[in-house]
Amino acid sequence: MIIFTDDNIPPHLAPGFQQIQGPESLRTGIPVEVKHIPEVFGRGCKDEDWIPELGKLNACVITRDIHLNRRKHEVELLKNHKLGVFFLKSQTKKTGLSVWQMVEMLAKTWPDLVGIAVNEKRPFGYEVHLNGKLKKLY
Repeated sequence: MIIFTDDNIPPHLAPGFQQIQGPESLRTGIPVEVKHIPEVFGRGCKDEDWIPELGKLNACVITRDIHLNRRKHEVELLKNHKLGVFFLKSQTKKTGLSVWQMVEMLAKTWPDLVGIAVNEKRPFGYEVHLNGKLKKLY
């Protein structure tokens, strides 16, 4: 199982979470890798290009791109390629998320996020909130 972070997530978060997840995967026997989309598919890779590729890998993606869940053609693409998506949600539309807020969100939700990524049938979409709550979208 691979969990990708997309282009709008700072590139150093994926290797950081991989450092933590690696020993955890050994402990649980559930192999989970964390990778950054630009490192695999190149920087600026279009959603229409990486979504089908992640679908082939039976992967999930973590994103801050809330528009990905609002553009009808992209929602169809996510669902058609059976992708699991976690949307990091800021508290307001005007304020984004700082790197530390993203780390906090992911640290609070990581065990649940991995559990969903490993066990839940795709496609699915969840909002990830700063308070550590996950809200199912589809």
